[in-house]
Amino acid sequence: MPLSSHRRLTVILSMGVLSETYTLRIPRDVPANNFWSFVIYDPQTRSMLQTPEQKFPSVNSMRENLRTESDGGVLLTIGPDRPADGDGNWIQTRPGKGWFGILRLYGPLEPWFAKTWRPGEVEPSQR
Repeated sequence: MPLSSHRRLTVILSMGVLSETYTLRIPRDVPANNFWSFVIYDPQTRSMLQTPEQKFPSVNSMRENLRTESDGGVLLTIGPDRPADGDGNWIQTRPGKGWFGILRLYGPLEPWFAKTWRPGEVEPSQR
């Protein structure tokens, strides 16, 4: 199938637990022709996780207040509490509630299929 026929690529990255805070590094040069998005979902309902402060528990590359690191990558914070450095890269979770995350590339490009670009791992936060 030619690359031009791919409209969206979906990858389930991880499941979170309870009230821990996690980070996910999205390296620079994401191979998406249109944009990328990371959304968290409720494992029981398989709908977006309902949170007190975020109607849509997600971050995408079109977000106006998205912060990039000095190397061009993006570090997402996933957890129940708003980080001290702001909410541009924050996805809220609920204490005591599990979740799973999905990374979507809209208009995926060759580096994804060639496996020369890979997202980071969802890891417990060191912050």
